[in-house]
Amino acid sequence: MDYFNYHRRSTIDVHIGNISMGGNHPVVVQTMTNTNTLDTEGSVAQCERIIAAGADLIRLTTQGVREAENLRLIHQQLREKGYSTPLSADIHFNPRAAHVAATVAEKVRINPGNFVDKQKTFAVVEYTDEEYVQELEKIRSKVVPFLQVCKEHGTAVRIGVNHGSLSDRIMTRFGDTPEGMVESCMEYLRIALDEGFTDIVISMKASNTLLMTKAVRLLVDRMDKENIHFPLHLGVTEAGDGEDGRMKSAVGIGALLSDGLGDTVRVSLSEDPEAEVPVARKIVDYVAKREGHKPILGELYPGFSPFSTDKRETRAVRNIGGGFVPVVISDRNAIADMSINPHFIPDYIYVGDNVPGNFPKGMKSIVDFPNWEDRIDNFPMFTAGNISDIKECQAAVKFLQLSYPQLTDEVLSVLKNTEKLVVILQTSHVNGVGEQRAFFHKLLNGHCDIPV
Repeated sequence: MDYFNYHRRSTIDVHIGNISMGGNHPVVVQTMTNTNTLDTEGSVAQCERIIAAGADLIRLTTQGVREAENLRLIHQQLREKGYSTPLSADIHFNPRAAHVAATVAEKVRINPGNFVDKQKTFAVVEYTDEEYVQELEKIRSKVVPFLQVCKEHGTAVRIGVNHGSLSDRIMTRFGDTPEGMVESCMEYLRIALDEGFTDIVISMKASNTLLMTKAVRLLVDRMDKENIHFPLHLGVTEAGDGEDGRMKSAVGIGALLSDGLGDTVRVSLSEDPEAEVPVARKIVDYVAKREGHKPILGELYPGFSPFSTDKRETRAVRNIGGGFVPVVISDRNAIADMSINPHFIPDYIYVGDNVPGNFPKGMKSIVDFPNWEDRIDNFPMFTAGNISDIKECQAAVKFLQLSYPQLTDEVLSVLKNTEKLVVILQTSHVNGVGEQRAFFHKLLNGHCDIPV
């Protein structure tokens, strides 16, 4: 994977009804109904609203055989109304329901944590290697007949692993960890590959975006090492509603899409499912703009691990960097309103070329260096154009606006050898994530611990 330049990960094609996923196909946007699947009329009506919102694929819960059978009626009525949108059946705890659903839906989602293994009890059970193999054979005996039904009906399968719903067996060996999620998935993948079944999509979901992104990256690394390349379904479990749910989804899904990972997405909001579709589409379209961008010439730091969530070590400048939590700078340069919401108080306010008369008392201001005055809680902002003035400035904190193209070896030397300096990293590149990554890797390669 190129950590600086955007490219979609190469995968096999998986056909789901009238759509294709993976390969060179666009990212598929999907959602899930929240109606009772036994309510045919209500489910069909909601599917129509979802289709009108622009979804490419619709998932319905089929927790039992009755629901799976009724999915046939829902599918039939949608086709009679002229809709061709593929349907996916969501299965938990019930292989029998999965068999029925595979004869109806274009895709079936199974959860390795509960498809065969009993429901999680949090019991600590020690398995010998022989007993562990026996448990895997028990899984195989249930999964293979299901895959045979899928083969007969041209039905795709999603192996959907959820953090928090791993089996006791996996938990005993790997814990409730991203590594455990990967192993849970790989067990099912190996069975499918042994049977020559490849119409598979994979998901690794969690409500914690750090866990979710780490699990996906670990899985991709494992699959690459075994030379298997299945499409990925991205989603953050129960992201919430309103602004919070949208931001959480954008963080988790967007981070992986930015790495070129992901072939279908579902934004999980505590709202009507049709509200999820435009959010997902916006995230997908935002990242897709990076395709074919101007190359970013970055050099990877040898000690970098894409699986680590450790912060880069930096020196402390006042309350920035070191062991401090990140600070917030509010940019009010082009805003006349200086009022402060008491629930969202920034640490610093950037005001541009001068401090306005209505600047709130007690707040820390950042002013462009040419107009900066040396007084309490007022700090200068430098640019690459006046970087030569930094050394003589005696401010308690000095800020420097920089972008990656401006980070020459000469500038890097200034960053390494100037005390009380903080970088404000900016980018106008369409792949801002990649360009800013390149900036950090250059700092790491130059052994520069300046806070950013």
